Amino acid sequence: MARVAERLEKILQRETPAWGIRPVPPERRNLGGLDLAVLWFDLSVGLLVMVTGALLVPALGTGRAFLAIGVGTLIGCVPLALVALAGEREGVPTMVLLRPVLGARGSFLPTTLNVVQLVGWTAVEFWAMGEIANVASARLFGFESRVFWLAAVAVVCTALAIGGPVLVVRRWLERFGIYVLLGTAVWITVEVLRSSGAIWDSAGRGELPFWLAVDLVIVMPVSWLPLAADYNRFARPGSRATLGTYAGYAAGNAWFYALGVLLVLATGASADALGIGSAIVGLAGGGVVLVALLVGESDNAFADIYSAAVSTQNVASDVPQRGLAVAVGALGFLLALAFTAERYEQFLFLIGSIFVPLTAVFLADYFVRNRGRYGEAAVFEPSGVRWLAFVPWGVGFVVYQWCVPTGPQGWVDAVGRVFDAVGLPFPLFGSGLGASLPSFVVAFALALLLPRRATR
Repeated sequence: MARVAERLEKILQRETPAWGIRPVPPERRNLGGLDLAVLWFDLSVGLLVMVTGALLVPALGTGRAFLAIGVGTLIGCVPLALVALAGEREGVPTMVLLRPVLGARGSFLPTTLNVVQLVGWTAVEFWAMGEIANVASARLFGFESRVFWLAAVAVVCTALAIGGPVLVVRRWLERFGIYVLLGTAVWITVEVLRSSGAIWDSAGRGELPFWLAVDLVIVMPVSWLPLAADYNRFARPGSRATLGTYAGYAAGNAWFYALGVLLVLATGASADALGIGSAIVGLAGGGVVLVALLVGESDNAFADIYSAAVSTQNVASDVPQRGLAVAVGALGFLLALAFTAERYEQFLFLIGSIFVPLTAVFLADYFVRNRGRYGEAAVFEPSGVRWLAFVPWGVGFVVYQWCVPTGPQGWVDAVGRVFDAVGLPFPLFGSGLGASLPSFVVAFALALLLPRRATR
């Protein structure tokens, strides 16, 4: 055991030293375009993506559901790739990129929100993986223990987070994980298509407006926006990492959203982890397929834990990154013990309402006002809070909530009363544009109108 531990430590020090929030040195930027395509394809697929795709039907017909998936994927992956590009150029994590926009202390607010959502995603991933592992174990070995499997997946995913992105890509995904995931995805797809029958002509019930369905697709790449630079900062200059990020994520996102749609229409599965998992077992032949699917899901949990640790260092840079990863994994495990699948859809929209306008403010400042470059001095210069920069973010959040009210019912009722008092329709579904596009456009435009001294 001592020799194994010594060898692991040498690998970690050689391939994945914990750089914290400082720019990654050029000699440590080892990931090429294909590496990033593999990573982002893997992060874009998984059980929860299929669960989210299942929310589109039968409210929408098959054709409109697939169209919403295509439109949402094409739109949602653009800001993801742009944030990844900024991370590649500056070599720092996403939350650190917000310092020139909001101020060093101002970036603490989105950092806190990001850590909260990542801990929540960690718990959701652990819960889903634990449930599926328990089902597979019962079918294959006759052994059931939800807590045991929940603990097992928490340990594995936390260990991957301690290893870091370069180790995960080079020694896990490219040598093993991606092949298992691709084989499993192809097998499930073939079996679903064989059982689809007449579902291609399925008519929707009209319960979900088309652009709201597009928002449900956009929200998955949006949920990765606060993480994008955390991984692409390890990209090799000139490696087409941005193209790899866009293509890899778009391919996996569209594929697994469509699988979620087809599984519901072919089997009548419910839009939750157990419902989709049971449908896969029924169609694709047993627990072995579920075990293989867990390989792909583990990397999503790894990313949540790793980025939660890196984001925390934006506030507390002296705290060891690997210690933070262990703490996040432990907290995610405890939360997963009490997690339920209720209000999952509202959780997704709430993420969109926070990070869509925030990303718009950042992209306006970085690519338009600063022409795609900050430099280390601007990123790490001492600064407090740039209050005016919070205005477009806040307005964008309000616009999103106006279109798609999310959160506790008391909050939604209070927001509704405000809009009723000023004579505005609530919620604003009549615009036909959903929530993501109006929120992004408003926040982006307002960010460009700010006086330059507000952000620099």
